[in-house]
Amino acid sequence: MKTEEEGKSQFYTCNCFTTDNIFLKDYKLHVRFESEQQFRLDYHALLRRLGCVTDQQFEDVLHEVSQEVDRRRRLSVTSAERAAVIKDVYQPLHPHVYHLQESYLTPKFKQIVELCRSGDPSEHSLLGLLEEEAAPQVYRFPVFEKSFCEELVEELEHFEQSSAPKGRPNTMNHYGVLLNELGFDEGFFTPLREQYLHPLTSLLYPDCGGRCLDSHKAFVVKYDMNEDLDLSYHYDNAEVTLNVSLGKEFTEGNLYFGDMRQVPLSDTECSEVEHRVTEGLLHRGQHMHGALPISSGQRWNLIIWMRASQERNKLCPMCNRKPTLVEGEGFADGFTKHSNASLNVSCVLT
Repeated sequence: MKTEEEGKSQFYTCNCFTTDNIFLKDYKLHVRFESEQQFRLDYHALLRRLGCVTDQQFEDVLHEVSQEVDRRRRLSVTSAERAAVIKDVYQPLHPHVYHLQESYLTPKFKQIVELCRSGDPSEHSLLGLLEEEAAPQVYRFPVFEKSFCEELVEELEHFEQSSAPKGRPNTMNHYGVLLNELGFDEGFFTPLREQYLHPLTSLLYPDCGGRCLDSHKAFVVKYDMNEDLDLSYHYDNAEVTLNVSLGKEFTEGNLYFGDMRQVPLSDTECSEVEHRVTEGLLHRGQHMHGALPISSGQRWNLIIWMRASQERNKLCPMCNRKPTLVEGEGFADGFTKHSNASLNVSCVLT
């Protein structure tokens, strides 16, 4: 069920989504594209230094970027079309996993949430239940029971093997599933965010929107020896991110965290964080991070980007400008035309 406030809200995308933060995997570079002239002026010399030395290589990059801009312009329509086809043709393997049940959640996670809901948790009592990693304000805790993780991965593999259309999560993750298109939002991720994650983010991240999260984007990414192996250093289009390791068997592939995106890379020391199956890592979306390569096996990660329109309406986290809004489907990129009032929170940990 959506909250009354969400029921009233129309969510939007910032116009920069079409042109900014386009990832060129071959050169490990995020670029911006408004015109061919602008792109040549901004990136020709840099790309040459990164190994794009021939005219043909540069033309290939131009083609890749132009295609991505066109894909993003059509994204809202094509995503809605895919979701409609999936609903019509896809037969789920495990229909029950589309609806959140308390039995899917670990006792420790439920204990953490109950403590946050109690109204006056002390810093000592809450942090005693969370593992704080070497990187600041990165917390680890068990989220889902292993049996649920296994069934969810089976469902996603079943979907992958079906003839239903599939959209990729973003330009950095080429293998995975957009869970809103598969029908998970209303019955699973909206109640998970509202009822279980919001009490926790309200206390841990009050300074970056944790108290007023009102939308999300949930997707799964897959790492495989024959597909994507790793994930380059980046920040998320989110105020708060939860990253849960679902399985399967894999070796290596630790996450690493640097500093907030405003800190130059030259001034940053990164910390590795092991990612264990069933456990989630909760962090600020603007905290720079990446994933080291797996060395064997296959790994599935559930990513939930949680957004606070009250924060992003003031400044788009992706282009650092006041957002210019474009209508979107569903939660879009979490912008609204008004700032929602903060939800009531009786205690904040600082």
